[in-house]
Amino acid sequence: MLEELVGSSWHRFITKRAVKHYPEAIVYLDDIRLTAGIFFRALGGEGGLRVENATDSDVKARRSILQRIAGVGDKTQYAWRDEETLRLPESIALFPSKKLNRDLYLWLTALSVVTVEAGDWISRNQLRTRKTLAIWPGLNKCYQNLVKAHLQQRLKPADLPDREARQEESIRTALFNPAERVSLDYAKYPPQPVVLWLHPSPPPIEFDQSKPPQDPDLPEAAQSKKDQKKKNKRKQGNRTDMPEGNDGLMSFRLESLWSWGEYSKVDRTSTEDDDDDAMQTAEDMDQITVAQDSETTASKIKLDLDLPSSQYDDIILGEGIPMDEWDYKQQRLQKDHCRLIPMISRDTEATELPLRLQAQARKIRRQFEMLRPQRYWASRQTEGSELDLENYINFLADRQQGDVQSDTPVYRDLRNQSRDLSCLLLADLSLSTDAHVNNDSRVIDVVRDALYLFSEALNVTGDRFALHGFSSRNRSHVRFYKIKEFDKDYNDKVRGYIEAVRPGYYTRMGTAIRYAAQLLEKEASSQKLLLIITDGKPNDLDKYEGRYGIEDTRQAILEAEKKGLQPFCVTIDEKAEDYLPYLFGKNAYILIKNISELPTKLPLLYLRLTA
Repeated sequence: MLEELVGSSWHRFITKRAVKHYPEAIVYLDDIRLTAGIFFRALGGEGGLRVENATDSDVKARRSILQRIAGVGDKTQYAWRDEETLRLPESIALFPSKKLNRDLYLWLTALSVVTVEAGDWISRNQLRTRKTLAIWPGLNKCYQNLVKAHLQQRLKPADLPDREARQEESIRTALFNPAERVSLDYAKYPPQPVVLWLHPSPPPIEFDQSKPPQDPDLPEAAQSKKDQKKKNKRKQGNRTDMPEGNDGLMSFRLESLWSWGEYSKVDRTSTEDDDDDAMQTAEDMDQITVAQDSETTASKIKLDLDLPSSQYDDIILGEGIPMDEWDYKQQRLQKDHCRLIPMISRDTEATELPLRLQAQARKIRRQFEMLRPQRYWASRQTEGSELDLENYINFLADRQQGDVQSDTPVYRDLRNQSRDLSCLLLADLSLSTDAHVNNDSRVIDVVRDALYLFSEALNVTGDRFALHGFSSRNRSHVRFYKIKEFDKDYNDKVRGYIEAVRPGYYTRMGTAIRYAAQLLEKEASSQKLLLIITDGKPNDLDKYEGRYGIEDTRQAILEAEKKGLQPFCVTIDEKAEDYLPYLFGKNAYILIKNISELPTKLPLLYLRLTA
């Protein structure tokens, strides 16, 4: 105990003097992530990028004696961006002021917006700085304050050897005057990290193309997506070629003085050991190196998400419908890239509204009865079913006074008041809806109840509405469930289809939205509402994961708006605010934080959208 106490006290003592951080002024990325994303897009950055934590990078620069004793100062987190993400440090506590630490986040965000051509580390960041200050001169004061604060923390040139001192002088000149061309001389140690600049050499993001990747659209090459514990801190990653060799083990005799060892490739792509905690192993590693193997393990394992036998699967309607998909890299629609499969549930029985929902349904029906079409008298008509007595008396009085008008409207007519409205509700039935909300129900159960109460409400108003669900397995298999079509009445048979909804596979949202828009576009109503219920962001087995799926979904929504439709999203995803404003706009979505409230809030939301 005494040794541990002394050791921990020494560690705190030496670390506190070696680390030049200010914990009381720390700013976390989680606190500024939303602001940084909005700031990035406001400056013209690409809206589909996610804001994520940066990886640890090695620092080879000279460290003080205290840093070497404490074992710190050999890692840092640079800001950088790629096609998918804007990566910022997990936290910043470099300056004694929270405002300066926050301003550094915003400055790095602004610096990431501009693009530059290839060049060395200093020239690239100088050019980025010049362009940033030229486009947004209001950031100049912020930049100057950050430069002054940062230079106070850097090693003084007078305390460094000659060559390293010249390097430091060049760095300082480049920070003070981004327009002045400078270069670095060779020295034993590279210069200290510059926190106001982006990563000197961001990690590559593409796989080695020398080996063809597996095609996820082929059943024999499909991989199941196992749930992993998601960590905030990102790991530094490298790529390497797959080692060649036969299956086997490394042989080594410890008792032999003249021993030998030989590396042999051991296949670890699949395992039957349930206790093999790969996530814990990854967490213990600072750097992870991966290689791409052209082999598949589909023949060795049974995929949980494989399609069921046709005799147990739902009923397929037709051969499928080819659908376009947006490729944001090529900036074009890929013609007939996906195939949508219309389906209906196989095992359904006509059923009444469940007892647990009947009290709520009666209350909602009373609220929606005010929207029921009413009959009313239209007065002062030139033609009608009967005389408008008030206007007819006025006409007779005017005639006695000699003021006669032959076209005076003296009739009234009984007319029907109607709502010229059609609504299509599209429900996400992906595998994530199988998650439990509490001990008694799952997400899919809450979605099912929402469909019940929504239908009960709209059945009272007489509005035309349709219900559909969707999930996907890859681009060639997007399942689109028909629950209630526009021309079908809401009855016990439709309730049977609602009762039969169940979790499916993945969420290829763009394809489902495009087909739903085609159905809604055919309606003759003047107002057309496309209501989407989802519990997560777009994803699928293939490259639809990440920004590709986000951009395709956004393009599908823009296409729907051009057709005169009104898309609106209802989500229960707590992270939805990171991507839904980019997809639907800030006023075209709502987050239901308490999932159990979805069934009662959905009809009221419809009332607000269409009143």
